[in-house]
Order: sequence, then C-alpha cells, then structure tokens
Amino acid sequence: MRVHSLRRAPAILSCLALLSFTADGRAQVDGWVERSNENAQILLDIFARFAPEGAGQLGVSGLDEEILDLAPRITERANEAVREAVRTLQARLAEEEHPLVRQDLEILIQSAEQAIEAAEFTLKYDLPYFNLAQTVFQGVRSLLDDQVEASRRPAALVRLRKYAGLEARHTPIARLARDRIEERLGDPELSAPFKEQIEQDLQNAPTFLAGIGSLFQHYGVEGYEDAYNALQTQLEEYHAFVRAEVIPRARSDFRIPEDRYAFTLRQFGVDIPVAELISRAQVSFREIQNEMQALAPLVAKERGFAATDYRDVIRELKKEQLVGEAILPHYEQRIKDMEEIISRERVVTLPERDMRMRLATEAESAALPAPNLRPPRLIGNTGEMGEFVLPLRIPDESGELIGMDDFTLEAASWTLTAHEGRPGHELQFASMVEAGLSTARAIFAFNSVNVEGWALYAEAEMKPYLPLDGQLISLQSRLARAARAILDPGLQLGMVTREEAFRLLEQDVVLSHAMALQEVQRYTFRLPGQATAYFYGYTRLMELRAEVERILGPSFDRQRFNDFILAQGLLPPALLRKTVLEQFVPQERERA
Repeated sequence: MRVHSLRRAPAILSCLALLSFTADGRAQVDGWVERSNENAQILLDIFARFAPEGAGQLGVSGLDEEILDLAPRITERANEAVREAVRTLQARLAEEEHPLVRQDLEILIQSAEQAIEAAEFTLKYDLPYFNLAQTVFQGVRSLLDDQVEASRRPAALVRLRKYAGLEARHTPIARLARDRIEERLGDPELSAPFKEQIEQDLQNAPTFLAGIGSLFQHYGVEGYEDAYNALQTQLEEYHAFVRAEVIPRARSDFRIPEDRYAFTLRQFGVDIPVAELISRAQVSFREIQNEMQALAPLVAKERGFAATDYRDVIRELKKEQLVGEAILPHYEQRIKDMEEIISRERVVTLPERDMRMRLATEAESAALPAPNLRPPRLIGNTGEMGEFVLPLRIPDESGELIGMDDFTLEAASWTLTAHEGRPGHELQFASMVEAGLSTARAIFAFNSVNVEGWALYAEAEMKPYLPLDGQLISLQSRLARAARAILDPGLQLGMVTREEAFRLLEQDVVLSHAMALQEVQRYTFRLPGQATAYFYGYTRLMELRAEVERILGPSFDRQRFNDFILAQGLLPPALLRKTVLEQFVPQERERA
C-alpha cells in the first residue's frame, strides 16, 4: 500500500479511561469523535489546499475540480501553513480535558511535525522533480472509477483542462513544474533523484498518457481530446527539459543520507536501531527456511514431485499457472473460501460489506507494480469499499512489460487474499469505516508498521487452515518480508549490493525476476525504508499476542483480541501495546 505524506506515525501518550467497548472490541462513541474531527479538519484543510486530489480521494468534499499547487515556494508555503496548524493544535491541547480528544490532538501534532521534518529534508537535499505523467494519471483515475458517482465524473475533464492550462487563471502544470526546478538549479548542493528512477519515470510516461485517454473513453466523458492533446505536447517538452537539465544532476548512487534514512524508518513506524532490525530479520530468515525445508517434502509427496528442496518445490508449483479469464473468478472464489474459514474458526469479526477485487491496468501496474489495496473512502463513506488490485505485468528496466508468475498459481492465492483482502488490509480498513473511528486515528495515525504488520499477522492467522502447498507459499511470503528487513537497510547503508539482493530474492526466496525487480526498486528509490515495516510490524504484533496469551491463559479469546486490535485504528506499536495491556487485559479478566 502507498499513502500520502501526512499519514505518518506519531509518538503519543495513552489515555483511554473514558472509552468503552462492545463485545467485539469496537469503540462506543460518546460524542468526542465529532470534536476530535474538528481538530483534524485543520490539517485536512491544508492537505486540501496543496494536494486536493489526494484529499478528495480520502473523502474531503468539494475538491473534484481542483489540482495540486505548484506555484512558487510550494514547499516553504506548505511548511508555514503546517507550522501555524501546530501552534493552533497545541493551544487546543492545553485547554482540552477529554482524554481521547487529547490523545488525538497528540496524534495530529506529531503527524504535522513529521511532515515539517520531511519537508526540511527536501529543502536541504533535493532539486525539485515531478513525475507529472503519473501525477496527472492518478488525479484523473481518482474520479474515473466504478465507485465514484457518475455525476462526479465530468469533473475529471475540468481537472484535465486545468492540468493543461486551458481553464482561466491556470498555467499548464508542466510549465509550473519546470519553473520550480529552474528556481533551484543554481544551488550546486542539491541533487535530483536517483538516475534510474527518473529514467524509469520517462519510460513509463507513455503508459500513463495512454491510461488517461483510456479512462475518458471507458467512462464516456466527452470533449477531453483538446486538453489531452495539449497536455501530451506539454509533457513531451517537459520530458525533454528533464533529460537536458535534471538527469545531469541526478544521483548515481541510490543511497539516501543516513540521517534521512533513519528519519524515514521512524516515519514508517520502525522504532528500533537498524542493526537490531537486521539481526532479528537474519535469524528469522533462517528459521523460516528451516520450516519451509521441513514442509517441502510433504508438498512434493502430495503433488508427485521428485524434488524435495523448498526452492525446487516452489518452482514446480509455479509451473501450474492460472491464465487469462480464469484468474479473477479464481480469486473471487478464494475470497469466499477465506471468509468461510474466518467465520468457522472465529478468527475475527467480518465486516458487513463485501470486498472487491480486480486486475490492474497497465498504467496502474506502472504506478504500483505489486499487489495492493486501494483503501475505501475514509471520510464520509457512503458504501465505498476497499479494492484488492492485482497487477500481472510490470515495466522492466527498459520499459518493456514482463510478467510475474508469483501470484497466478493456486497455492499463492490463499496467502495473497489473506494479506490484501481478508483478514488483512481490506478487512482492517472496512472495520475502521464501520467503527466510525476519528479522523486522527483513521488517517493521521497511519504508520506502515501497523498496517503491514496486521496484514502479515493475518497471513499467519490463516496459515494453519490452508492446504500444504498453500502453507508453503505462506512461509515463502513471510520469508520475503524477512528478506526485506535485511535488504532494504543493507542496500541503503552499503552493506548489500544490488546483485546480492537479486540473488537472494530470485534464488532463496524464489521470486520471479519481475517481482525481484520491483522489490529492489522499492528499496533503492521507489520507497526506501517502507519494506522493513512488514517484518517489524509482524514481530511486534506477535510479541504482543504472546504476552497477552501468557497473562490471560485459558481465558484468552483470539477473536476478541483481534477485534480489539482493529478497533484501535492505526496506532503505532508502543501505544497499541499500552492500550491492550491497560484496557483489553483488565476487560478480559473481568469477563472471565
């Protein structure tokens, strides 16, 4: 999953004395949420002002025709607005007495302060750079969608015309982006992003442009051609400028400064030293390999394979691929299978709404080249659902589309559905929507350690009920997450080479080259640091589960525990642990 820059992990104090819970652990709101949301609106207004496309996708109303602000001093102006917001929120915190509203104010303040710190790193190190083709595609895609009301879709044309500068008082976005770059070209201390990243963006640009046209055609929004053609010409000129002026300033080394990488890990929720993270992951990697080696002969015997090494057994399983029109119905059935297991085994309470799943378009695959969940509208949700999106082919280093065989084998569909669907990402966000959590907890408390940790924990919860080949692929999935916590920091700190990373991923984790490629790109330039959150979040949640089981003994109820975890929203691990030990454990002791 990918998230916007304001949704980061806060470090806050726990004060939950006034919160009561129903039998499944979901909060009973006593009116404080409305007041908390009024505080959150301060940050939402800033987000809406500078990045209305993203704010609108979250559910902020009235932004369908608006586009991002690329006027002069964009970073400085945004920072000034956030600093003023922090002062306002701190003043409200000083006067607030309700403990839960105070907690949410702490979340908002910490989120804003991290946004400021991230902006300061940008000003210190970065020559401005904009991947405009992807930006425009995502801005249009957020409106041209099956879950967006048909009456809202014409706004995509207004948005497109503003991107192209065809609306009154709007300069073409390509011209604005070039101006922002030229303003800082004279500073020799600034560098553009990693060269490979820019080259990949330029290679993907035609795919995004084609995707924009396809969206207008598919949803029958007429009259887009003039703006589309103008934008295409403008982007061609912008890309020529990038090749001439930005690529010569691009970094030849993908590594980011150590202080920035350490901050990035904190943003994603990793709160231990990097050396400890790597050490834990290396031990786990070897232990998971041992489990896989013990299970592989059983799978081989059941399936009639001669090979018994786990690597060879997985390669044999991959030879049996779902193809074409068989893929989507298979996954839709797998969703039903997982729901049946969840209910039968009382793993967690299922949401009332159904979930959606579809295959990614080529443009979506270029934007996010891995299975992912498009979260539902979190503000003012009127029935919108999370959507599990599966890419089948992604662009390689030269821009050519290459296929992945990692998720189109039946054995993999169990664990991938558990992670992206239920009881993983989709169920977590659907539960948040149905529980009516505050905006602070649903959006501004966001940290990848919580979200990805829950999804990997969900895989582990379902593993005992899967067929043997499904269990083997579940372990492979966990092995890949341990590898991420080794390779991401290893590459960024210069302890691992790209060649070593590819070898580990393709030989020992048994990923396709396409999947290994997007992994290495993620660690090096797409989103350094984020990949560590899966392993770390999983270990923290497993530690907490083991501690609570030890304390409660026979009275421990898995479904109640899991429901309680989901009811807390996206709290970071330290605060989540404190909440569980101070609220859930006494509550369960009293119930017993």
